[in-house]
Amino acid sequence: MDLSPGHRTIRLSSTPGVLTVALDRPDAQNSIDTVMIRELHEALDSAEADPACRVVVLTGGDGVFCTGMDLLGAAAEGRPDRERAAQGGAEFLGLLKRLTSTPRVVVATVDGRVAGGGVGLVAASDFVLATPRATFSLPEALWGLLPCSVAPFLVRRTGFQKAYAMSLSTLPVTADQAMLSGLVDQLVDPLQPALRKLAFRVMKVEGETVGDLKRYFTKMWIITPDVERAAIDEFARLMSSDGVGRRIADFAERQRFPWEAGS
Repeated sequence: MDLSPGHRTIRLSSTPGVLTVALDRPDAQNSIDTVMIRELHEALDSAEADPACRVVVLTGGDGVFCTGMDLLGAAAEGRPDRERAAQGGAEFLGLLKRLTSTPRVVVATVDGRVAGGGVGLVAASDFVLATPRATFSLPEALWGLLPCSVAPFLVRRTGFQKAYAMSLSTLPVTADQAMLSGLVDQLVDPLQPALRKLAFRVMKVEGETVGDLKRYFTKMWIITPDVERAAIDEFARLMSSDGVGRRIADFAERQRFPWEAGS
């Protein structure tokens, strides 16, 4: 059943026990803006309000899962001051945190490119199913940014060194490499049979138990209030800086990446 009317950045559909949330900004490569963050929260509200819903599936389309922050939109709004940048960072980190705490099983299905904040959506999911076509990258350093909100959730999945190397190299990680690092749980093609098998099993678990399990494991992990504040403060510092603002504005105006500035 299609539940999409009224949404601008996502499409919702449901089958018994499962709410599928498809990121739907094809003209912007499924990049994340404030509207998408709000609508993803609304989708989670719907899932949590339905006692029959056990699984939330995050998916993309057209070879792109999600390309992270909407740079063109950010450039159009102008360089934010530190307070506004901190608010944006807190909103995104809050969404990732909610994915890890919602009493629903969150499954990301990836068949294409994932970059920046999209890696955060994947890393914050409970299960990640990907096809061999999937790639994952953190290009933030090329703009003078850091994957501030993504890093705590990525470290949780892959360990410190893999997350650090992805952030520093900015190189794409293949689906095979992501599987080896723990970012991907299953490498399958097609996706749907594996998704149906997983959903059939986890739908046997009560939502209350899912919530209890997530709360319990959260107590064992390092994403403390201090870690959250550090992520938000660093993002705010960088996004409000002249250098990052100049690079983003140059990209918006000339469609030119930072390393091409001398060409």
